[in-house]
Formats: sequence, structure tokens, C-alpha cells
Amino acid sequence: MLDREGFRPNVGIILLNTQNEVWWGKRVREHSWQFPQGGIKFGETPEQAMFRELEEEVGLRTEHVKIIGRTRDWLRYEVPDRFIKREIRGHYRGQKQIWFLLRMVGRDCDVNLRITDHPEFDAWRWHDYWVPLDVVIEFKREVYQRALQELSRFLTRPPQAGAQRHPARPARPSTPSGESNPAGIDPPIE
Repeated sequence: MLDREGFRPNVGIILLNTQNEVWWGKRVREHSWQFPQGGIKFGETPEQAMFRELEEEVGLRTEHVKIIGRTRDWLRYEVPDRFIKREIRGHYRGQKQIWFLLRMVGRDCDVNLRITDHPEFDAWRWHDYWVPLDVVIEFKREVYQRALQELSRFLTRPPQAGAQRHPARPARPSTPSGESNPAGIDPPIE
């Protein structure tokens, strides 16, 4: 299904963990990494397509994620002719995508790359939000950058590693003379 300009409707998925790291998948038998994505079938909404693609490519279901945001409009990229099947050259130009930002509420062990007979990915990892795009195929890089930039407005600060999660403890007791007690040893009781 192509639009009048030759772009196939598609969804892209940026999946975050609690530390705002993004889910990054390695394409089967390739040395390139990418976000999950896929086409919108006739009669599907972008959100329905996103949940279907998420399950097909990553093995996660609706209960494993929460939608944080989405792009306001379609982001487009053109596919170079050398990547287009000969029979659709001249008609097909590329993809137009609605990107979704999701927060994973499930566990890492919920990811299942082998849920279908034709997996998209053979490995995955968490990566900093501003993932280096040099491992993404060239013609998708600009769309990835635009999607990350637009969706970054929905990011919240992750909890800091080692952050204090308990109320502050009182300062160490002073010695009878009022000096601090750096060793933390209680002064003798008189």
C-alpha cells in the first residue's frame, strides 16, 4: 500500500527502559542495528500496527509497554534504487513513518526475538538515548535523528544510580566537646 507520492505507511518504535536507554536490535545476519519498525496494513491504525510489529519483532505485548508519545506527523525517507526490487522501481520511493516512544514496564526476559519463523533481529541491547547512528543504514539516519529529537521532549529524568531512596539520616553524633566525630564512634557514656 503506497500513498500517491510512492511512500509506504510505516511505524517506528523507540523503546525505553527505566534509565531512558533505548532498545537497539541487530538485524539478522547483518552488521547493522536499528529500532523496530514495520508497515501499516490496510485497515490498521498506526497504534495497532505498532503493537503488532512490537510483538512480531521483539516479542513484547501491550502489557509490557506504556506509550509515552508519538511524532506529530509522518517522517519520510527515500530508499536508494539499489535497495528497491526491480518490479516496483518507479512507483516505490520509500517509507513514511509515525514514530512511537514507549516505556518498557515488563522485564528484559519478556523480550523474545524468536516469536515468529522469520525474525528481524538476532541480538539486542540497551543503549544511551542518543545512540550513535553510524551503525544505521545511511538512508535511515536522518529520520532516526529527527524521531529521537522530536520524541526527546517526552523524556523524564531517570533515577540516578545510587540515588538516595530513603530519608536522610541524621548527622553523626558530636563528641561531648562539640567536635565532629569523623570515625562515627559513639563517645563513652559517663
